[in-house]
Amino acid sequence: MRIQSKQNFWSGVMFVCLGLFFAGFAVEYQMGTAAKMGPGYFPFWLGVILAILGAIIGISALSPKAEPTEIAKFNLKTTGIILGNVVLFGILLRPLGVYVSAFLLVLLSSMASHEFKWKTAIINGICLVVAVHLIFIVGLGLIFPLWPSFLGLN
Repeated sequence: MRIQSKQNFWSGVMFVCLGLFFAGFAVEYQMGTAAKMGPGYFPFWLGVILAILGAIIGISALSPKAEPTEIAKFNLKTTGIILGNVVLFGILLRPLGVYVSAFLLVLLSSMASHEFKWKTAIINGICLVVAVHLIFIVGLGLIFPLWPSFLGLN
């Protein structure tokens, strides 16, 4: 058997591994039943479903009818920029507040793209700040410093 779609095959392998990993750890918790779920029930079945879907995707990549695809080279610089910006977000959250930190996260992470455009990055940053406000502040009622601490607006 020849792998036609390398992207789909390796994505399927990744999903199977992740699904089995989470399902394996979920069995450590009490399962319960469908009517009265324990803490391990949802992660176990989510892992099983993820593994099954991964197997389907991986096997379909072996079909002669699958569209042939290659895998792009792994770009360590881009990964470093994204991970570095997530760490920077965590460091800047307290002194700059969630709004400025989230905006900077999107703006700086967008620079990792080969298709970076300032206008798009700014619009995405504003949209993320609005989503963060609606989901975490209004919806869930979480308490974060909202604005930079030196402004005294919190």
